[in-house]
Amino acid sequence: MTLSIMIVDDDVVSRSMLHDIIESCGIGELAGMADGGIEGARMIMDLRPDVVLIDLLMPDQDGIETVAKLRHNGYTGKFIMISQVENKEMVGAAYQNGIEFFIHKPINRVEVEHVLSKVNEQWKYERYVLEIKQSMARLNLVEAPAALGRTVRDAARSILMDLGIIGESGSKDIVALMEYAIDQKRGGEWPPLKESYEAVAQTYKSTPKDVEKESKAMEQRIRRTVIAALTNMASIGLNDYSNHKFEHYAPLYFDFQDVRMKMRAMEEDQAGDKGKVNIKKFLHVFYMETIEKMNN
Repeated sequence: MTLSIMIVDDDVVSRSMLHDIIESCGIGELAGMADGGIEGARMIMDLRPDVVLIDLLMPDQDGIETVAKLRHNGYTGKFIMISQVENKEMVGAAYQNGIEFFIHKPINRVEVEHVLSKVNEQWKYERYVLEIKQSMARLNLVEAPAALGRTVRDAARSILMDLGIIGESGSKDIVALMEYAIDQKRGGEWPPLKESYEAVAQTYKSTPKDVEKESKAMEQRIRRTVIAALTNMASIGLNDYSNHKFEHYAPLYFDFQDVRMKMRAMEEDQAGDKGKVNIKKFLHVFYMETIEKMNN
């Protein structure tokens, strides 16, 4: 499913530029355009786009007021604010009302494409998590994990193999975390990382000091393992961008911009570049996929 995008801006030149960028970059498709906040709010509630590019300063109703009213009326899509204003109070008010990112005027094609790419990856990740939650709710998976066909360990190990990290020292920790999280029966919610590390460490360490020490060691092992997964995905992408593992795992487990940066570092032979990873996102997605594989 393609990301649907709407533009709300009173400047015809800005609307035209944004329209051209959206059409040429291939990240999403244009759902509509409005030249003011009032008309934009009406169209947004009618069309329900996934993302709204909205100008901060408009004569009839400014962007912050428009966003606040849309949130109040139940619109849950993502907002990207377009602004040439750098007033800290206005920027703060925009973030408080649910703005995801800012694009600065004059409009720069590279910046727009970068921001849309980040929002697109967030959107795909959130949709995936929602679909898994809905599947679990329909099949009652969370309430009865023991009834599933595959064990947590089997399901988790199959993912570790696909990611190429089954032999990493942190892979056993990841499996243990999956077993703990699923045993907690929290549905699609991922337990806090510190709580998870300590809970697993307590299964084989007795004193608080040893538990704390093991938790920190576990955190480092997992980080190294996730970085190894990122490196593997980037390597696959460099050799075959259309590889099914790369297409599935790279944007799902990592921010795709980070994957591309790692690929660039590998191309330029930057040996010291380990890459950037989001451990919480990685483990949350791993958790959701583990449950899905247990059912399949």
